[in-house]
Amino acid sequence: MQRSFGSGSLGNRLAVWRARRAAPARGFVSQPEPRSMGLYARGRQLVAGNFTFAGQVIEAPDTAIWDIGLEDLAAAEAMHSFDWLDDLAAVSDSGARARAQDWTWGWIARFGSGKGPGWSPDLTGRRLIRWINHALLLLSGRDRTQSLAFYSSLSAQVVFLSRRWPHAAAGLPRFEALTGLIYAGLALTGMQARVLPAVAALAEECTREVDAQGGLPTRNPEELLEVFTLLTWAELALAEAGHIPPVALVEALERMAPCLRALRHADGGLARFHGGGRGAEGRLDQALAVTGVRPASPKATPALAMGFARLAEARTTLIVDAAQPPDARAGVSAHASTAAFELTSGRRPLIVSCGSGKTFGSDWRRAGRATASHSTLAIEGYSSSRLRAGEGREVLVDRAEVTALQQAQLPEGSHLYLAQSGWSATHGLTHCRDLLLSQDGRRLTGFDALVAQSPAEQERFEHLLTEGRMEGVGFTLRFHLHPDVEPSLDLGGTAVSLALKSGEIWVFRHDGSAKLSLDPSVYLEKGRLKPRPGQQIVLSGRARQVQTRIGWTLAKAQDTPLAIRDLDRDDMPVPI
Repeated sequence: MQRSFGSGSLGNRLAVWRARRAAPARGFVSQPEPRSMGLYARGRQLVAGNFTFAGQVIEAPDTAIWDIGLEDLAAAEAMHSFDWLDDLAAVSDSGARARAQDWTWGWIARFGSGKGPGWSPDLTGRRLIRWINHALLLLSGRDRTQSLAFYSSLSAQVVFLSRRWPHAAAGLPRFEALTGLIYAGLALTGMQARVLPAVAALAEECTREVDAQGGLPTRNPEELLEVFTLLTWAELALAEAGHIPPVALVEALERMAPCLRALRHADGGLARFHGGGRGAEGRLDQALAVTGVRPASPKATPALAMGFARLAEARTTLIVDAAQPPDARAGVSAHASTAAFELTSGRRPLIVSCGSGKTFGSDWRRAGRATASHSTLAIEGYSSSRLRAGEGREVLVDRAEVTALQQAQLPEGSHLYLAQSGWSATHGLTHCRDLLLSQDGRRLTGFDALVAQSPAEQERFEHLLTEGRMEGVGFTLRFHLHPDVEPSLDLGGTAVSLALKSGEIWVFRHDGSAKLSLDPSVYLEKGRLKPRPGQQIVLSGRARQVQTRIGWTLAKAQDTPLAIRDLDRDDMPVPI
């Protein structure tokens, strides 16, 4: 459905009008240094006239970016954020510079007066950071009149932000608005008076939004990385300008760093839960290096990181969603993924979540949030937490609670046991999951059970059995495979061999209590034009007893060496 891109709220438009009447800056206090850089290949595509925004692809050579047609607001917002400027800066030749400059001054001419969807506080903050990061690229060869127009627009956006940042939604949007305000206020002449109030507000947001364990209410790992990166930029900008960063900001970074390390797989990518993706390549390492927060001992006492449990042995990492999904405003992108896990071997993801379908439309977004899109057990027709529309958005209700959780480092390896109540009220069943990752990282042993534990649950389950003529409750246990994994049924259909591009072979086996099949799956990845096809291992059956137990193993084949030289990832620099 095509949406209309209005001129923003009346309050934003009025704030822009007032901001444009303020005295503009005439230059930078000091020469700005780029903090962000994009992808060279994506920059080449932009130069060639191939535009990709929020999953939409438009081929329009020799067309200004503001003249291309867009189908929805998300794509327009991605355009007005100027994130694409990072990609053009990665190319930085004459063609890329010409487009960066033409499109920037084109924005000033068309939208600088307050028109278009780009005048929200968060988008303004993101845009300011990019303009200042790449100011040398943008101002190269420009005459005095053009330079003055650039500084005037920058100044108006700073003044606008100083008045409108409180209207940004709490969480990432407000961090973007405040960081952009601090960043620009320090860089531009005559804007320093607007910095200290923004710093105080940012410190309050750090205290309010970053919990004692370094997590965010949304439980979105990629969003945590984005906030962490913004805070490192703010801290660095303040330090370089001779300001002492507030204690709340520094302490927030110190809490967030170990949390992010725990959410990172062996290949460097983040766990993909609750609307988050793997994260921009290299961004986490860069941000961690800036903060200087050292990692804890790898064998430190196991603890949850933002509600996720991490099991890591040798070259294998396993990350489990071990908490209740977020609700209210934090749950707008939450997934019904309680007890789901992802597993990565070295540089190769093996077991994954389908991911967020946000960039592929509302149907894919809804499908990606369901339990069936995660590597865990689901009861036929029911997610562990259910979606319900409310206030123009869908949130999770009847959210699964983790009723038992035990994590320990044993002589045999890393162990996790959890139970969640997602189907207690509907079916009288609790899902229990027991996982043991061997010390050499070569074997994962798992048990999944549906149990009617309490007398009330048993009564509810037996009532369902009676109504269903003792046919039982249908369930499926899914293991979604990364698209690069090549699965094949083995041993007469009783096992699945999984070939990784590194040369590793893993073998999946089960105890025979459920039916094994290989079914189609999808991998939803931000930046691609369409979902990537994949496959999933499925164990299906029916629960007819008060306890139904399924045992399974995932292990490297015996002839797989302990270490594999895996240098060629074959990753495309620009997802298509």
